[in-house]
Amino acid sequence: MNTYTGIGGDDETDMLLTELREAVLDANLELHRKGLVLYTFGNASGIDREQGLVAIKPSGVSYDTLKAADLVITDLDGRIVEGKLNPSSDVATHLLLYKEFPSIGGVVHTHSEFATSWAQAGRPIVCYGTTHADYFRGDVPVTRPLTVDEIQTAYELNTGKVIAARFRELDPVATPGVLVAGHAPFAWGKTAADAAHNAVVLEYVARLAFRSRLINPEVTEVSPALLRKHYERKHGPKATYGQR
Repeated sequence: MNTYTGIGGDDETDMLLTELREAVLDANLELHRKGLVLYTFGNASGIDREQGLVAIKPSGVSYDTLKAADLVITDLDGRIVEGKLNPSSDVATHLLLYKEFPSIGGVVHTHSEFATSWAQAGRPIVCYGTTHADYFRGDVPVTRPLTVDEIQTAYELNTGKVIAARFRELDPVATPGVLVAGHAPFAWGKTAADAAHNAVVLEYVARLAFRSRLINPEVTEVSPALLRKHYERKHGPKATYGQR
């Protein structure tokens, strides 16, 4: 992995950072366009794996005025290498997820209404149907609650750690999102755009699950065969969904 030394790098690196900024800006704005964020809630980030650099939304900046130049560039240890603003308060969580899940290229955190409701209830989102199965190979998991000590010391870093711990036996590619107990959802993907897409879908399936339970409190999860069929036809080695 190359190491970026800060402002004034070579032209190729500067171009890559410009592209990363633009991609992460659009991911943040997609959350706003789709109604997943309120005021300054939430954030999206993206990583350039070759340079070991992350672009992330600055803390407390309105989506209405957010520009690519506002995004903060940090290394994987959280050192700011470009940007005049403070990074998102959740930056340590994002960085931990990039370290733990080497296959991902973008992370999104929202306080979207229905997914956050499940997180606050401390309940996973059970896969009740094929819409859910198209994106998640099983339930959307929920973490354990953070301890008092974890909250009081390195809260954001420990949030990442409880997510990583929940995925010790799960594939983050097949399950591109999680509910942090008492908090809210995180989602990720191959790129920042993919992470935003998965966050939007996560909110949608959270709403469907809530309504399914409301209509029929005895609703049961989708059959393993139907779950496998829908996930594999979209993401499996012999996927048939979409165009070649």
